[in-house]
Amino acid sequence: MTFEYVFGPVPSRRLGLSLGVDLVRHKTCSLNCVYCECGPTTRLTLERGEYVPTKGALEELDRFLSPGPQLDFVTFSGSGEPTLHQGLGQVARHVKARHPAYQVALLTNATLFSRPDVREDAAEAHVVMASLDAATPGVFSTVNRPHPALDLEEMIRGLAEFAAGYQGELWVEVFLVAGVNDTEAELCALARVLTRIPHARVVINTLDRPGSEPWVEVPEPRVLARVQELLCARTLGPPAGKVPGPGGGEGERFLAFIRRRPATVEDLARAHGMEIEKVRDILRPLVEGGSVVMEERARGVFYRALNAPAS
Repeated sequence: MTFEYVFGPVPSRRLGLSLGVDLVRHKTCSLNCVYCECGPTTRLTLERGEYVPTKGALEELDRFLSPGPQLDFVTFSGSGEPTLHQGLGQVARHVKARHPAYQVALLTNATLFSRPDVREDAAEAHVVMASLDAATPGVFSTVNRPHPALDLEEMIRGLAEFAAGYQGELWVEVFLVAGVNDTEAELCALARVLTRIPHARVVINTLDRPGSEPWVEVPEPRVLARVQELLCARTLGPPAGKVPGPGGGEGERFLAFIRRRPATVEDLARAHGMEIEKVRDILRPLVEGGSVVMEERARGVFYRALNAPAS
């Protein structure tokens, strides 16, 4: 059993065990963030459309979820910005109606929240995790490399309007890039912006997996302490327990997983309920065949897909 639009489950520090739903082709986004684990954006756009067949995504979700697997969330994420898909709200409503045992989450860069239709679709999620890495245009341009038509203030207003009427839980995520958005001036500006956005939680992220640009670094511990002081970040609990993923070719499943999220052997073992040595056995021919490369990071050796999925 193979899946094109559903991937995982993924063990997440924030969401426990999460089944990913990828509604855009690699790498379709409104931003080209320097830290993105999916690599550089190849289709920079603000246009909503049906980037993958909505019917196909619904069929895959039903096929995966009908047996009642142990999961915490069904999460819209993956190869780009989920709100670009015009069927996002339809898919979210389908999961809630047909598979009510699962919570729905949306990982978004919030760039399209100035649009009422996007806010309406996003409101279907039980949890929305919205990125906001900058409060000033210069830093926004450096860290997020946005579509030329994007206006930061308009984006912030849209996120604030969404937050004011949203009935679920909103988390605002800030990804810190050393020497760029971790300065005192930018952090104070971010703190002022966050007062405009009613939110349940502020989450601070730093580099863990390989990003798009090799120069991206983690801020020093003293800077992170100041960030927590200014932005009131809270740490999240550990990931939930593991369950096996869907059946099918193991190498193909691993490749689909790491195309969207570079992972260590331990990450893959947890996500798929396998022994570490078995994971290594599956990865070995992928590396030898040139479809996967290994990268040393602070947390260990990450496996990353060398070639992006076809768009």
